[in-house]
Amino acid sequence: MKRRLVYLINPISGTVKKDPVKYLIETKTQEAQLEYDIIPTNPAGDYEFLKDIIHSRKITDVVMVGGDGTVNQVVSALKDEHVKFGIIPAGSGNGLAYSAGIPKNPAKALHVIFSNHAQKVDAFKINSSFSCMLSGLGFDAQVAHDFANKASRGLFTYTQQSLFQYFKAQPYQFEIIIDNFSFYSDAFFISIANSNQFGNNFTIAPKANLSDGLLDIVVVQKMNKARLPFAILRQIRGNNKLQQLVDDITSKNILYFQTPSLTIKNLKLAPFHVDGEPRPTENEFNVEIIKDCFTLLQPE
Repeated sequence: MKRRLVYLINPISGTVKKDPVKYLIETKTQEAQLEYDIIPTNPAGDYEFLKDIIHSRKITDVVMVGGDGTVNQVVSALKDEHVKFGIIPAGSGNGLAYSAGIPKNPAKALHVIFSNHAQKVDAFKINSSFSCMLSGLGFDAQVAHDFANKASRGLFTYTQQSLFQYFKAQPYQFEIIIDNFSFYSDAFFISIANSNQFGNNFTIAPKANLSDGLLDIVVVQKMNKARLPFAILRQIRGNNKLQQLVDDITSKNILYFQTPSLTIKNLKLAPFHVDGEPRPTENEFNVEIIKDCFTLLQPE
């Protein structure tokens, strides 16, 4: 099938200037002799209008120039349209792109797109929300809420907000239910991951795989706050092995396990985020993997 691409460029994501990226896209796509359109992203996150464009123009590939929020909105709307998705990372974190090995450099990311190697990727539902990367409750969600309200977005701002929230952080109470087994935890945060990282190569779930049919769950339990950075560092470095929960709940600072589904009862209404974007919190979250949800262009 002849390829025809549509590029969706988010003009305000991250810190990357978009005019040079747009010029690069036009130049390289013409050199590759591929037909294409360029459309700005929708500030309201509504991409239903693209379905008609995909059908009428026989679009084969939808390429997102933005961050994880843009990727979430576009894939959520178009995942059933039988198109391949590409990413040119231009956001603040770019967690899904980096998990897939997509280069940060726009020219190299375009090379991945033109190479046309694609694989099925999982996603998951968390109540009524769609997530294709990483969602969470607690400390990291509060950082996402604060970060969303800042005029300047980038790694420096995110780090600044993380440090500010670290000194304020208090654990929240959760009940976690897996199959017929449940336990309570006072935790600083819970990460529900399909990709392995928050973004910026900050790897919170080292064993996560985009297409293994499993979610990686990281529960950072209550501990002396002076120990918290060192415990998280061990997790980032992959020093925490996947665990048998029954043995480790009371003895481990960080619980790390895999499951295709779980329920989290949010007993103290901890803040909530989906793929780095703040969302209203709820009393209970039912989470389930969506196996082979969409097709992602990525390096071989």
